[in-house]
Amino acid sequence: MKTTLLYKIALGAALLCLVISFVIIFNSGLPQAGPPLIAFLFLLGISFRGFEHLKGFTYSILIFAAVTMALYYPANFQEVDGFKLTNLITPLIQIIMFGMGTSMSAKDFVGVAKTPAAVGIGVMAQFTIMPSLGFLLASISGFPPEIAAGIILIGCSPSGLASNVMSYLAKANLALSITITATTTLLAPLITPLLMKVLAGAYIEIDIFKMMWDIFKMIMIPIGAGLLFNKLLHGKSQWLDKAMPLVSMFGIGFIITIITAAGRDSLLAIGYILIGLVLIHNTVGYLVGYWFARLFKMNEKDCRTVAIEVGMQNGGLASGIAKEMGKIATVGLAAAVFGPLMNITGSILASYWHRRPPKE
Repeated sequence: MKTTLLYKIALGAALLCLVISFVIIFNSGLPQAGPPLIAFLFLLGISFRGFEHLKGFTYSILIFAAVTMALYYPANFQEVDGFKLTNLITPLIQIIMFGMGTSMSAKDFVGVAKTPAAVGIGVMAQFTIMPSLGFLLASISGFPPEIAAGIILIGCSPSGLASNVMSYLAKANLALSITITATTTLLAPLITPLLMKVLAGAYIEIDIFKMMWDIFKMIMIPIGAGLLFNKLLHGKSQWLDKAMPLVSMFGIGFIITIITAAGRDSLLAIGYILIGLVLIHNTVGYLVGYWFARLFKMNEKDCRTVAIEVGMQNGGLASGIAKEMGKIATVGLAAAVFGPLMNITGSILASYWHRRPPKE
């Protein structure tokens, strides 16, 4: 009872901060409204924990709060005592991938043998629909070449762990979701650089072999270490199983915040347009992914799975690739925007499907 009251107090305080923000914006302009806006988002995210239908949005709202901090106070997220925080992106990606490896086993790949057609359709959809959409949106965006290439990069990336959570909530085929995620992730070191060379080569210079190595060290090495860890210490490290999802969530949020701070000026110049294009990329990915699966006469659960796998990309990996290219403030911008939006749209879609169980 006391806990519920605290969440309601947090919601009331959030609304008060929002009113204060509007007053400041009206009298002094948006640049002066930073503190109450940030407080509003943080308090709103906390208050959502007290409402069953809203708690799934808590993480995304807190990400928006951190991003708002980065936009208002970018210097605090760029360097600390001369150390550039962008240098943490690759290690954080490797930690996240290690966590993915510790949660995997050979059983996750049995699905490839059991349902090769379904997995093949999902993988094909993943590496054709989103890259094509990304190329189309980049072509019509009118953005500077490096930012346009970032839209293509998020499209050429594999699906991420968030898609597995959303598939579970949407009453989709979780086993198929995990298998598609694992397969596209392991194929990424080969397919993502090739797609980038073909689709983004006109925008920026793509060194295929360097990108292959960059993705390999961010994915294959830590996942391999995680798999080995899981095999040798299975059942002996329950604390790690509980900690890794939290570490992954923090890592992704931190990466998005760092990229936002690094690319603040570009984001302020094209922010609304970029958000619109990324939202189209994400939502059309769900739609086309679903009907792509329907085209192959897959059942409702599998169609939902493919839709979510296609629409939700591994923004963290795309950010890491942009960092290794030395273009985090430009090529990495689309990935920074895609992550929070993807979690919100994915939660909405999963909630909608959750209330409508698939007919067998």
